[in-house]
Amino acid sequence: MTLQVVDAPERQRYEAIRDGAVLGFAAYQKTDELIVFTHTEVDPALEGQGVGGALVQGALDHVRTLGLRVLPICPFVQAWMDRHPDYIDLDYRRPASKVAD
Repeated sequence: MTLQVVDAPERQRYEAIRDGAVLGFAAYQKTDELIVFTHTEVDPALEGQGVGGALVQGALDHVRTLGLRVLPICPFVQAWMDRHPDYIDLDYRRPASKVAD
């Protein structure tokens, strides 16, 4: 079965789930204008298998649909965003583009 990333707001985290088991999570705190990612954790037996990256990508994709930005306090989320420039626009610390057509 494929990996699913779901928002679990009652636990303030996104979860990576496969076959009903939580493989990892990205904890967050939400405000009216942004989501602060504070900690990411993946089952140590699964490290290096792409679970963390899929988790962060799924979480950020969801944040984008909400029209919010993120403050990546978690070093893993920050490093992932640094490696994926197509998500850097979500970083709350970066100024909005003023480029016009």
